[in-house]
Amino acid sequence: MTMGAQASIARGDGTAQELYRPPETERRLSLAFITVGFAHLAVGILLGLLQGLQHAGIDLYAYVPFVRHYYQGLAMHGVFNVLVFTTFFIGGFLFFVAGYGFRRPLVTSGLAWTTFWLMTAGLLLVDWALLTNQASVLYTSYAPLQAHPAYYLGLVLVVVGTWLQLVILLRTFFAWRRENPGKRTPLIAFGALVTLIMWTMASAGIAVQFVGFLLPWSLGWMQGIDPLLSRTLFWFTGHPIVYFWLLPAYISWYFMLPRQVGGRLFSESLARLAFLLFIPLSLPVGFHHQYLDPGVSEGYKAIHAFLTFAVFMPSAMTAFTVLASIETGGRARGGQGRLGWLLRLPWRDPSVAAQLLAMVLFAFGGISGLINASFTVNLVVHNTLFVPGHFHLTVGTASALTFMGIVYWLVPYLSGRRLFSPRMGVWQAWLWFVGMTIMSRGMSWAGVLGAPRRTALGTAPYFAAEWTVPTWLTAIGGAVLTISGLLFFINLIGTLTASPRAEKLEVPVVESAPDGQDPVPGWLDRFAPWVTATAVLVLISYGPTLYRLFGEMSLTIPGLRPY
Repeated sequence: MTMGAQASIARGDGTAQELYRPPETERRLSLAFITVGFAHLAVGILLGLLQGLQHAGIDLYAYVPFVRHYYQGLAMHGVFNVLVFTTFFIGGFLFFVAGYGFRRPLVTSGLAWTTFWLMTAGLLLVDWALLTNQASVLYTSYAPLQAHPAYYLGLVLVVVGTWLQLVILLRTFFAWRRENPGKRTPLIAFGALVTLIMWTMASAGIAVQFVGFLLPWSLGWMQGIDPLLSRTLFWFTGHPIVYFWLLPAYISWYFMLPRQVGGRLFSESLARLAFLLFIPLSLPVGFHHQYLDPGVSEGYKAIHAFLTFAVFMPSAMTAFTVLASIETGGRARGGQGRLGWLLRLPWRDPSVAAQLLAMVLFAFGGISGLINASFTVNLVVHNTLFVPGHFHLTVGTASALTFMGIVYWLVPYLSGRRLFSPRMGVWQAWLWFVGMTIMSRGMSWAGVLGAPRRTALGTAPYFAAEWTVPTWLTAIGGAVLTISGLLFFINLIGTLTASPRAEKLEVPVVESAPDGQDPVPGWLDRFAPWVTATAVLVLISYGPTLYRLFGEMSLTIPGLRPY
């Protein structure tokens, strides 16, 4: 394996900072992951437009050759956007930040490429099942809705690929540790490890669900399925996956964006603590999605409700730390007064604009998430269009728009080409912000009025007149988002095919403070205690319920394919 190129540049304090450029094979690997992810996002955005228009009574599915009906399009939209796009982008991004953070090539680069092809092979199975209308089970895969075995097998291969990513990063981490005894884990590599450690533990639920039940059930090896047990296993993973999507965005917000705006990390200790808290606090929260399920006791629902509010704490810490870090940049640029620093931030940088706007809407997504987490208030919006309105502000903006912002510097770095049009990138970010604001407002409004989710509202015989305005807002917002998405892909393709070469492209990374300036306790650079605490907490909060559900399971419900 060829070593990455290294050089030294002068820092402002007169010392030398070693720059590192990952090997070409690793740059191509990250670019391959990102390309596959965004290719699926492009299809998902188109299908999202069709859904929004359908809610307003404009049904265009007859004009799309690869989609037969609304529910097939909805399944593809959910799987492509929140499973495929996120997982593949995160894979490419985490491989990159880990290698760059450790300043060394990944251990077993060949295994990294094997991981990519394994995940891609699984994805092709998923694509085939969805495109042939044999997996219109929506992204939640709720039983007794049944998909073709290829769909379940494909998703299993994708998840196994994410586990292999952790193996590769851990091996690289241990190699770095042997070479750098006593040093703190580099910040961006630390964030990548936390993300994959949390996700690997969280994905145990869907691993058991898919391998132990859904796949053999779809192959005819099991007589039936237990929907409650299957649903509980899904939500063991289903809510923690939100933090799998968010933590890579947090890596950029904490450890990269401050450098982009000319600031510094406000507190390394606080940043590390916030990341580590997501390991134990993000897992035992799934029952807040099952408040209305009769097979889970109210006591355990209350425990998960409390822990769902508890996981808001590291997000609040993130808001404080990231804003303080960004403020240092705005003030360094001459910002005065309480909010004057905001105007001094480099808003004409599309990467900065996209991430700042993503943060604004994420704040509203967090507030609406507290509504979903509250047992009593949740009863008002449960299974209504309010819920998609909420998660379009989180995964649809906080993650997706941040990932787009990252791409505005990362793809030029990986490809060695300048960004095709920074101005177009700024317009794209603002259009996404405006479109998502309108669409989410429409969804949330309709949901409060009782409009159900996962439903072709435009053809529903029970469509209420009071849903008309909010569903039109949903359609208009979706149209604006589609225009934004079109601009993004024009910019991305133009960068890869038509932009001039650029030799001197840097990776925006804040450096750890020198020892003594920002002391970091040793327990904030260790993973084992947090993993152990997570296992104990999960055992307490999930163990008795899962033990009872497995003991009482009734595998008698046959598969159902209504469309």
